[in-house]
Amino acid sequence: MPDEGEQSESQSSFDPSPTHARDNSSMPTESASPKSKHASLATPAVRHLSKELKVDITEIDGTGKDGRVSKDDVYRFARQRDSIPDVSSPAPAYSTPSTSSGAQQESITQLTTTQAQMFKTMTRSLAIPHFLYADEVDFSGLSDVRRRLNLGLTKSPANEVTKLSYLPFVIKAVSMALQEYPTLNARVDVEPSCSSKPVLVMRSQHNIGVAMDTPSGLLVPVIKSVASRNILSIAAELSRLQVLASSGKLTTQDLSGGTITVSNIGSIGGTYVSPVIVDKEVAILGIGRIRKIPAFGEDGQLVEKQVCNFSWSADHRVIDGATMARAAEVVRGFVENPDSMVLRLS
Repeated sequence: MPDEGEQSESQSSFDPSPTHARDNSSMPTESASPKSKHASLATPAVRHLSKELKVDITEIDGTGKDGRVSKDDVYRFARQRDSIPDVSSPAPAYSTPSTSSGAQQESITQLTTTQAQMFKTMTRSLAIPHFLYADEVDFSGLSDVRRRLNLGLTKSPANEVTKLSYLPFVIKAVSMALQEYPTLNARVDVEPSCSSKPVLVMRSQHNIGVAMDTPSGLLVPVIKSVASRNILSIAAELSRLQVLASSGKLTTQDLSGGTITVSNIGSIGGTYVSPVIVDKEVAILGIGRIRKIPAFGEDGQLVEKQVCNFSWSADHRVIDGATMARAAEVVRGFVENPDSMVLRLS
């Protein structure tokens, strides 16, 4: 259908009445006169409205006193006119969706190996009672430290890592928090052989899984023994795993043994996330994208800050909100004050 403007313009020059195609001499004398004998008595406002709507006021049957035309009469006439298909206008250049009543067509696609594994893992994971704890973390100080360290790496091409991202710092901060809150590094055994009740299995190594988006789907390779690694070592291992993930060459060893997971969804986009705990773990950290915001400094002056949302999910069967909040505060403290992290790096 043509648009409303085209309809109004073409319809105003088209008289649908067949009487105008006949010889007026064969019609009664009064048929040549206007339909509304009192059209000339319409108010200026009504006349102005009829011009705006491109309506011939003499064609309107007035419903006012003595047949006078009102605004409602003009609107009614315009609506009726616009509802008549405009056969003189060309067909629209676009096509409308098919309204075929044929049956919906469906085809079966088998899950890939990665999707099948994710199906099993997430089904087990969602049996865990989750709770979410979120906070905003200031990356401004870490941004400055990272910039200075990257300058040093560039000047020394012999380094295995040539550029640091924020993620190795966050991974190290999580490991430091696990030293103070080892429960977050444990796993739940609901049917232990040594007891008739569920138990917590404490683990000494901090094997931190990093969720990665790969061509074959979501994979979580694991950086082993993070507590004994420094930032450069974590960055080097992260880079190795990312290369293997992109080429589909991760081994079972690379994907097993995780004790807690970090998911950096902010590298793709999104400010907030509610991550799902990985099976055989009790906590996971979801990282949103870093964004610049205006804020107030210590002296009340307006400053620019780089902030990021940290979203923690924890197993509420064994982790209470207070423990999660305190551990999250430790991580936030190291990220916001990276100098304190450097003092404790091995």
